Formats: sequence, C-alpha cells, structure tokens
Amino acid sequence: MTDSRTMARSTRQRTAVMDLLEQVDEFRSAQELHMMLREQGTKVGLTTVYRTLQALADSESIDVMQMPSGEYLYRRCSTGHHHHLVCRDCGRTVEVAGMAVERWAETIAAEYDFSDVAHTVEIFGRCPDCSAAS
Repeated sequence: MTDSRTMARSTRQRTAVMDLLEQVDEFRSAQELHMMLREQGTKVGLTTVYRTLQALADSESIDVMQMPSGEYLYRRCSTGHHHHLVCRDCGRTVEVAGMAVERWAETIAAEYDFSDVAHTVEIFGRCPDCSAAS
C-alpha cells in the first residue's frame, strides 16, 4: 500500500536530483550526485538517484557517458543530439556535432536494412591543459 507521504517524498527527491543536474556542468556519477545531494541536506536514497537518472536517460533529457572503466556518468543535456570529446585525465568534456559520424551511421544502418537506429560516440584523449602539464 502506498501512502501519499511516500509519493510526495519520492517526488521531492526526484525533483532534487533534477535540480542538482541543472547546477552541475560536468559529467558526474550517480554516487557523486548522491553524495552532493546528501551534502546539501537532501535525504535521498542512492536507488532513487539511479532510478531518476535512468528515467531521465530514457527520455533523453540527460547525457549518459560510459567511461572506459565501465562507469556511467551523467549530466544535463544542453543541446540536441551530439557527441563528446572527453579528457581522460581531468574529465573536461566538449560537445561536438560529428556530422561525419551521423552520415556513417545512416549508411551502415541502410546497408544492413536497420531502422530506428540510435548511437552514442565518446572520443577520449587528453585536453590541451593536461597535455601541457606532463
């Protein structure tokens, strides 16, 4: 049985996750977002953070990036479909359009008669600052 207090608390918690995503520019893990919320005094469970992030990802309201380590990172999406250039040292991220990637994906999909295709591309390297520091 669900009571209205549980639903209200859940809604407030989900809203807190979404509000936090509006405040951060960098990609963050679910654990980092959970810790930030707790530090702000928001009582929210890690499971709620994961579920909220999944719902936002499913609706394409946030960017999701899988790091080479397998960890998923999240941030609020500021533009339409795009790709990311990511510094593997500091995490700096640049959004790129990648029209050549779009054409390639369409060509490959058509070649194999696939429809309703989607893709993500993250390119990992070292930003100019991190390259200069070494």
